[in-house]
Amino acid sequence: MRPPKIPPFFALFLIFSALPMFGQLWSGVLDPSRAVDWSRVGVAGGIPSGSWTQCGATIAPYSGSAGTINNAIAACPANHYVLLGAGTFKLSSGITWGSNGQSNVALRGAGADQTLLVFTGSDPCTGQSSDICIQSADTSYWGGPSNTASWTAAYARGTTSITLSNSSNLSVGSPLILDQLDDASDNGTIYICQTDAGKCAHDGPAGSSRSGRGQMQLVTVTSCSPSCNSSGATTVGINPGLYMPNWRSSQSPGAWWANTPVSSNGVENLSIDNSSSSAMSGVMLFNCLGCWVKGVRSLNPSRSHVWFWTSPRGTVRDSYFYGTQSAAQESYGVETFGSSDTLIENNIFQRIAAPVLFNSDCPGCVVGYNYSVNNYYSQSSSWQQQSIFFHSITDYILLEGNVGVGLYADLFHGTHYFNTLFRNSFDGFESNNGTTTSSHTNPILLYPLTRYTNIVGNVLGSTRRPHNTYQNTPSSSPNSDQAVYIVGTGASAVNYPDDPQTLNSLMRWGNYDVVNNAVRWVSSEVPSGITPYANPVPSSQTLPASFYLSSKPSWWPSGKAWPPIGPDVAGGTLNGSGGSMAWATQAIGGHANNIPAMDCYKNTMSGPADGTGAVLSFNAAACYSSSAGSGGTVNPPSGLTAVPH
Repeated sequence: MRPPKIPPFFALFLIFSALPMFGQLWSGVLDPSRAVDWSRVGVAGGIPSGSWTQCGATIAPYSGSAGTINNAIAACPANHYVLLGAGTFKLSSGITWGSNGQSNVALRGAGADQTLLVFTGSDPCTGQSSDICIQSADTSYWGGPSNTASWTAAYARGTTSITLSNSSNLSVGSPLILDQLDDASDNGTIYICQTDAGKCAHDGPAGSSRSGRGQMQLVTVTSCSPSCNSSGATTVGINPGLYMPNWRSSQSPGAWWANTPVSSNGVENLSIDNSSSSAMSGVMLFNCLGCWVKGVRSLNPSRSHVWFWTSPRGTVRDSYFYGTQSAAQESYGVETFGSSDTLIENNIFQRIAAPVLFNSDCPGCVVGYNYSVNNYYSQSSSWQQQSIFFHSITDYILLEGNVGVGLYADLFHGTHYFNTLFRNSFDGFESNNGTTTSSHTNPILLYPLTRYTNIVGNVLGSTRRPHNTYQNTPSSSPNSDQAVYIVGTGASAVNYPDDPQTLNSLMRWGNYDVVNNAVRWVSSEVPSGITPYANPVPSSQTLPASFYLSSKPSWWPSGKAWPPIGPDVAGGTLNGSGGSMAWATQAIGGHANNIPAMDCYKNTMSGPADGTGAVLSFNAAACYSSSAGSGGTVNPPSGLTAVPH
């Protein structure tokens, strides 16, 4: 007699329940109102497939449709993987987990330099097309959700039990999407807005949330009372608790969810060549909880290398992303279109206009220890693209340990709140595919309505640009391309007034910049006197090594400095002179070292310092000793043609 099968979602719930609760790593630096628990980010318990078993025979390279691979995935039982052998697969259609609701199945290659998938066709993938599509059986999305409910009670920050008007087709372990109406006007604090030019956003909503409901949080159901799948009022336990402090009945809060979400599916250790495919993305994750991309090399998709659609707690790690087909608008590395608590960690981005782009709310997400080089933008050779973009409504995102150009919190699709930058090295000045840039050359750009941002322990600026102005604010001169910070200005680009609150609510502590040539522990740059969401001046200049990792991670090389970047780092080897932190030691105070992804690109892959040239060979196993990680057919819906800026 076989033991009863544990549903995959409930297995995830068991992991959630077993997690111990510790004091927050940022305690004493950030006020609790301005941060969340980032230690539980990514796939719960880490990517599980290392202990899984191969199902079926290894599939040898072939030319033709992806049907052989798709059939193998469909026949694979839970907690197994399909293995593709070494060689080149020339595929005229896309790989898909299909509409049969497969969960706990991975697709694995022999290594990104061994198993090469070359696509000339794609999978429809809910109407957006992808070369590899991991999707739910139903096509629930913001324009046509399979289930909806009113959220009738319990809105306080941290709440883990809410009341919904019904729980039809909801079960323990399922992801649940919470939202509420946008604000009608700006009260000077939190203003959730995504409308057109003249109010708060240049291009209007991104199309990643229900109409007029830009603020979202994706949570996991832990309990239902009196029971799940009820047509009546249900008390629903959720994990994590509510992050934002502005949930309230006046904004008609609600929830929506899929009938048949999938979970724990992943793509590992192979190369995806999208150059001859018209697919919008290389890998699409659609209604997928705890899914991942790991050890992958991806080349030249039409839009995004990895695209999260209403998929929380995902992980993208140890991968190499190269180029896009147009290098213009909509040329992205990893893009979120509805996620929460997702981890983007230890990746290399080369020749991509926007390496990491948040095109929807992604509360609790972490971008950690990624390296980007040559953010190629074909529309203007003099224009500098930043490495990470807040492109729509965002809140409580952590950027930590990244090396690249910088952050652009723009105002194209919405407003931004309570985001944190910790121990990044951003130079703000690199070449655009070999051409020296002269516009938009800033490490930190915080457009109007980017409020309650925390910038702690970073190393900022370039001595080659050179950056010669500390900051431009609404009370200072017009925007300067040679300023380290642009704070609350930029209104001419978005037809919105300058925003003094972007500066007034900004928390800065322990950052080094090349203009001051010093670490700044300046109490006046800590918003200790504002109301609400003040941050007391920290009592110490000692910073934790990480805001999300409790110790040096297992994949970190034993001989490499930990933490690699920050005011307490001495003798660092990054130089800040441009060219994506060229290799020799130079004058940024010795406060920044190479990170493992940069070492992989520089030493193992022999990548050029300016990021130009052809795609490189890559195998994660050659760079990282251990990388387990921290953390019936339904027709596609119509109207899924959102085209964000």
